[in-house]
Amino acid sequence: MNFDEFLKSLSKIENIPLPAEASQFKMVPPYRQELLKQQEEAIKKAKKAGVLALFYPNETNKTHFVLILRKSYKGAHSAQIAFPGGKLEDDDASIEAAAVRETYEEVGVPVESIQVLRQLSQVYIPPSNFYVFPFIGICKEIPRFVKQEDEVEAIIEVSLNHFFDDKNVVTKRVKTSYSIETEVPAFKLNEHIVWGATAMMLSEIKDLLKQLL
Repeated sequence: MNFDEFLKSLSKIENIPLPAEASQFKMVPPYRQELLKQQEEAIKKAKKAGVLALFYPNETNKTHFVLILRKSYKGAHSAQIAFPGGKLEDDDASIEAAAVRETYEEVGVPVESIQVLRQLSQVYIPPSNFYVFPFIGICKEIPRFVKQEDEVEAIIEVSLNHFFDDKNVVTKRVKTSYSIETEVPAFKLNEHIVWGATAMMLSEIKDLLKQLL
């Protein structure tokens, strides 16, 4: 989709009700509800993080957004696809500010180039005990991405048209953070399988944008 047309459509984004759980539920792993029951006490002390779905034009003025492939490490989200973002730090003025700061740190887009349009529905992540607050933002210029070498394995640029193609909603067998193999709903984007919390957030973004475009 042409980025100029995309920007015009986004002018009404603040006035549309969020799809919230109705969208997120489409991409929920089968064991999620059981995990939430098991972690009722832990949830009360959950940490907070902000992530950013950043849309921008490419060289041909087509609309894209950016994801990252995290490095392999001994942790809950090793080698997973995610939005740029990270935990709320003491110096951050807000969760939105944390999402923008982390986007700069992880993929190199300057803070002053980012315009945040709206906060989306939060998602709880059981393995790491985080509440993640996603935001939709835009960069009106073609970004010059620079990955954070110690945390980001690869930067993934996804076209809006590719994202909207329903053929890219799939079911895959994955190994979870709990060493359980299970079938999960997922997006297949640029040959990468995106599932779990990121897929839940993407599902809400997709449904929200389809109301506008």
